[in-house]
Amino acid sequence: MTDPWRWTATRIAEAVRAREVSCREVIESHLARIETTNPSVNAVTRILAGEALAIAESHDRRLAAGERLGPIAGVPITVKENVDLAGSPTTMGVQALAADLPLGDAPHVARLKAAGAIPIARTNLPDYALRWHTENALHGLTRNPWDANLTCGGSSGGDAAAIATGMTPIGLGNDIAGSVRWPSQCCATCALKPTRGRVPRTRMTATPVPRSMASQVFAVHGPMARSVEDLWL
Repeated sequence: MTDPWRWTATRIAEAVRAREVSCREVIESHLARIETTNPSVNAVTRILAGEALAIAESHDRRLAAGERLGPIAGVPITVKENVDLAGSPTTMGVQALAADLPLGDAPHVARLKAAGAIPIARTNLPDYALRWHTENALHGLTRNPWDANLTCGGSSGGDAAAIATGMTPIGLGNDIAGSVRWPSQCCATCALKPTRGRVPRTRMTATPVPRSMASQVFAVHGPMARSVEDLWL
């Protein structure tokens, strides 16, 4: 069996359903990949190892008991640090929000978790997601995994670099004017900017952050992956 970190999200979901691989094995494979790869890329800002393994073990117990889980059970996901994830700060890439814990999951994160996805790490972005290059004073520079002299794009550059290097099969970014599409072009991955209103943008953070007119009118949450097939999951 090849390492699960090399698989698409579609393949992982199918293998978990068929009991060809355990959720724990999938998560352990991706955690090991993050450990060996992230130091040179700096795509991941926070590793959620304990939380991810606990969810994976819960999934495995339920599967062993004959319970039918969601369609993407066992699939690891990364979450950009301007998307709310319970128990992990929504930093926006700035020092002032480094400890800003949300009150709960963003609606689309909650839906993916309910479908069986497992958040494995947080990913980097420029300050307030306002540049097309991923670097900030809080976490530093995210490098293009194909050529460190080139940009990984932005603002969802952390997710694109993590996907391209096998640290995750799916990333959760957001887009106003190319913030999931441009990094995907830079890192040779795939992304989708959904129709506005298709994905809820409710904020769960305790600290309110003013939203520009462009953010209110054009910004949407969107998935990122290594294949178009995975975007349809």
